[in-house]
Amino acid sequence: MSLYRYSSPAAFYPLAGMMAPWFAGAALLCTVAGLWIGFGIAPTDFQQGEAYRIIFIHVPSAWMSMFVYLVMGFWSVLALSFNTRLSAMMAQALAPTGAIMTFVALWTGALWGRPTWGTYWAWDARMTSELILLFLYFGVMALRSAIDDPRRADRACAVLTIVGSVNIPIIYFSVQWWNTLHQGASVSLTAAPKMASIMLLGMLVMSFAAWFYAIAVVLWRVQAIILERERGAAWVAELPRLKEATA
Repeated sequence: MSLYRYSSPAAFYPLAGMMAPWFAGAALLCTVAGLWIGFGIAPTDFQQGEAYRIIFIHVPSAWMSMFVYLVMGFWSVLALSFNTRLSAMMAQALAPTGAIMTFVALWTGALWGRPTWGTYWAWDARMTSELILLFLYFGVMALRSAIDDPRRADRACAVLTIVGSVNIPIIYFSVQWWNTLHQGASVSLTAAPKMASIMLLGMLVMSFAAWFYAIAVVLWRVQAIILERERGAAWVAELPRLKEATA
């Protein structure tokens, strides 16, 4: 069976409905396990004390804020290149989740910064570029709301998303390019971790929780978008009958 058949909203809708609960369950399990490891088992940091524990929420949300935008960019490229409806719908569904992750990253970063730097906010390169990312998410959502024609909105939002993707490497490499208050990466593919293994485990489990949560929410949201934009299609009109037949 070809995977290309799922590029149709009609075929993808039931698949999303089947997958979303599994990802939601995995997110719940990982969240409970990650919080237990991070706040119950991981030792106190010898420099930052208990304040460092916010890393178990801050770092996964910061990672996801960038990753979700890159995925938005991927779907936007497909939408522009192949004029596929589902690609634009996926990009639309990702934007609110990315905005939430970015807000959580900024909020927890401010809470972490107060005991670490003595201030909730500084116009640091990493923090400022992350704030710009939040504005990009808001801009994409506002642009879509301002255009009545969905297909025109798809193209305009795709262009803005792709152009805004230049901000992602700026966020990631900002601590290397500029002298910033923000610490460097705690986890790297080319160097040993700079934290205890149990701390790293807790952060990775919470990162999986953020991934699974984002996937579940986006799948449910794209289902709602499909129903809204395909409401005139015959297969949508038959959905209540299918539910009654299988009840």
